Amino acid sequence: MSEFPDTRSTLIAQVRSPENREAWAQFVTLYRPVIYRMARKRGMQDADAQDLAQTVLIRVAGAIDRWEKTDPSVGFRHWLARVAKNAILTALAKSPEDAAAGGTDIQDLLNEQPDIATDVERELRLEYLREQYHRAAAIVQADVNTETWRAFELSVIDGKPCDEVAELVGKPIGTVYAARSRVMRRLRDQVQRLEGNE
Repeated sequence: MSEFPDTRSTLIAQVRSPENREAWAQFVTLYRPVIYRMARKRGMQDADAQDLAQTVLIRVAGAIDRWEKTDPSVGFRHWLARVAKNAILTALAKSPEDAAAGGTDIQDLLNEQPDIATDVERELRLEYLREQYHRAAAIVQADVNTETWRAFELSVIDGKPCDEVAELVGKPIGTVYAARSRVMRRLRDQVQRLEGNE
């Protein structure tokens, strides 16, 4: 997991200006890892996934000035998901496939495989949420003391029982519960702030 989209409308407006290299760099930093992971999850090799991420970003650069939010229910991520989905489908359609062998049993097996087109938008949303968590976690981790973060990390992320965490960090169990609660509340607040900026 790494950082991801805070697609503020101001960032989208700034990216539309070809002169604003800083906005474009921020946009690429936010979106490239997500597109790359989506491609890798679809079975693409590292170099192919890197190429695909670049292709999607080039397509976005060429079309973002024409993107408009005409429907309140269809946001920028939806549009980006369509661009990414189309690029992934095109790349996979061009890739050489293994020669098929066998009869209807093989065809039945192939028909049971999930449809790539229906999963891409959901996957982009999941990756977006994962990136938001990482961005929020980096901010919160920098704001809390090391012991508080360690107690949270051991008990929530690693899933260790609170009594074991208390022993590991050398603090009372109540302190571990308080640390967990404090960090989780701050993470929730930070994610809401990041979402509010979109």
